[in-house]
Amino acid sequence: MTSRTAPTTPLTLHRTAISGHCHRVELLLSLLGLPYRLVDVNLLRGEHQLAAHRALNPLGQVPVLVDGDVVLSDSNAILVYLVQRYAPGSAWMPQDPVGQAQLQRWFSLAAGLLATGIAGPRFATLTGKPINETVQAQGRRLLDFLETSLQGRDWLLGGAAPSLADVALVSYTSQAHLAGLPLAPAYPGIAAWVARLQALPGYVPLQDHLDPQPAGAA
Repeated sequence: MTSRTAPTTPLTLHRTAISGHCHRVELLLSLLGLPYRLVDVNLLRGEHQLAAHRALNPLGQVPVLVDGDVVLSDSNAILVYLVQRYAPGSAWMPQDPVGQAQLQRWFSLAAGLLATGIAGPRFATLTGKPINETVQAQGRRLLDFLETSLQGRDWLLGGAAPSLADVALVSYTSQAHLAGLPLAPAYPGIAAWVARLQALPGYVPLQDHLDPQPAGAA
């Protein structure tokens, strides 16, 4: 999976390593074969609220992508930019009205049920906090929907190749077990889908642990 055009200089991704929102951007950069560099932003130490980062994104969020004079935030928006800029007309983003509408639906689920019901409980586990079972139930609801949606198809939009819908959903879903929602044996279709994505050339895994704090760090 290579890009049709190439940037003249590496793109810069400001990210937090354990964030699935950031990972989906890094994953697409890698799948497209684009040159990029990573700048780590430690959310637990408040680095996202520092003036230097807020100059890039006044909301103080990650990821932020810098591509020359272009500065973009919001992971799903960045995915659209990367495909339209570096792989236009590819299977990553459908061009027909129905396909685009279906993609937007998956983007909404990635920003909604996935972020709340899987990313939230996963983050609780990584930071040693108890999982909210009411929130976790939203994750189970999404997994039930994903399992049904994948019946008879390899990819979420049903085509012969993966799309941005798959990229947007796979990061946190691949670590649903950290949210107390293991894929096996309840979700064999999702487990197979995750394995297909992980087998793609250029796939990079999402970090599943917090980096150790430096000695003496507050």
